[in-house]
Amino acid sequence: MITAVIPRGAAPLAEGRLEELLRNPLIRKIIVLDAGGRSPLPPCCEMLAVSDPFSGSTWNALLAKVATRYLLHVSSGDVHLDPRAPERLFDAAEATGAGMVYADYAEIRGGNILEHPVNDYQTGSIRDGFDFGPVMLISTAAARRALRKYGAIPPCRWAGLYDLRLKLSTDRALFHLPERLSVVETALAKADGTGQGDRFEICPPQFAYVDPRNRAFQEEMEAVATAHLRRIGAWLAPLFRDVPPSIRPFPVETSVVIPVRNRARTVADAVKSAFAQRADFPFNVIVVDNHSTDGTTAILADLAGRHPEMKHIVPKRMDLSIGGCWNEAIFSNACGRYAVQLDSDDLYLGDDVLLRLVDLLRWGNCAMVVGAYTLVDGDLREIPPGLIDHREWTDVNGRNNALRINGLGAPRAFNTAILRRSGFPNVGYGEDYAAALRLSREYRIGRIYDSLYLCRRWEGNTDAALSIEQANRHEAYKDRLRTIEIRARRKQNGVRGWRS
Repeated sequence: MITAVIPRGAAPLAEGRLEELLRNPLIRKIIVLDAGGRSPLPPCCEMLAVSDPFSGSTWNALLAKVATRYLLHVSSGDVHLDPRAPERLFDAAEATGAGMVYADYAEIRGGNILEHPVNDYQTGSIRDGFDFGPVMLISTAAARRALRKYGAIPPCRWAGLYDLRLKLSTDRALFHLPERLSVVETALAKADGTGQGDRFEICPPQFAYVDPRNRAFQEEMEAVATAHLRRIGAWLAPLFRDVPPSIRPFPVETSVVIPVRNRARTVADAVKSAFAQRADFPFNVIVVDNHSTDGTTAILADLAGRHPEMKHIVPKRMDLSIGGCWNEAIFSNACGRYAVQLDSDDLYLGDDVLLRLVDLLRWGNCAMVVGAYTLVDGDLREIPPGLIDHREWTDVNGRNNALRINGLGAPRAFNTAILRRSGFPNVGYGEDYAAALRLSREYRIGRIYDSLYLCRRWEGNTDAALSIEQANRHEAYKDRLRTIEIRARRKQNGVRGWRS
């Protein structure tokens, strides 16, 4: 029925783990992936010599070798499976006809067990960092059928399993069984510092995808994701609409937009950073104060009294998130022809940031421009990985790869007239990503790769110290945005008939 596959890492397999698996009546065989045999294996186990357990050659070889109906991939020999995990996964696969079944898990931290639910898979869940947990049951027949139909897994070092699951997902469901079927030690799960998602790394570094040390890894993932978008008809050629000339008058050329709630510690520095800009056009600063309670409002009132170009807006609505605050700014009569982002705990780096961003908007035929930023701590000291410049972006494929990655960067500048057509969703996470995907569907996104911005990472960030449930909601929301965008791009390409 099932062949279990276990990569052998730097540590030896936990004693008795293979025998424990073999006692399950559904497990007929175990394949241990290793660079070379280091110890004898029990009966019904064999070693498959591989250079990397996630390479294309490894997964092509596995699918050619496996003689059972299902392949059970266990991320490590030190994952503790529920005794009935194979049965539960098998029953779900048989009942649903899914190409793959995965489940929730738990982490051991300091002797405590922490539940770790995972998300349902969506059409838009094409990021390589999707967390399937440490155990996945793959239909051998469905996998082979997908490779016959869409081609063998390409030569790659890291993206073999990623390519397989995207091909599987084209015609088959990837089914989430919301039951805890395994337990893993957090320290073990973090041992592989480069992998994400299909490689099962708990809490991958937030900026791993833009760390220059991971460039080769990211290029592989981009190639696989791009092939998938072509396969499902959602890939967009580098043909862009021209930005229409602006007809209506604006009060100023540019507005710096700062949404804020309870940032008494940092907001004055942000506002001063905006007013330190030197430009050959008039600009104002719109601060949308979302009913702060910590003294932020008084600080802003004082600044507005000293700077007539500052517009201090306190919304009438009490239900606004960051996206809703942005809408208050861009739809206000005070908003300029271009709107430029500045978060309330960040700073512009230099006095020519507005000029550089707006010049590219004015002369580059772009609806949006994104710069680069440097990560710093609360005291403005640089922290790893330092410069975040999104060098992975290209004019040819940037808007396609944007569906794989989690963001486009900062600072962001927009053509206000075009941005007003769709606005921002009223959410506190991913509102910028939603706007960028929507604009990139039709218009060119310009890039500046020099650092223009200091981005503080501190305990006050909206994405700091998230619970697993909060992180899952954020990731599920971005997957939903990708789902919407993939469907829209397929429609734009005239593609019909593919499953939703």
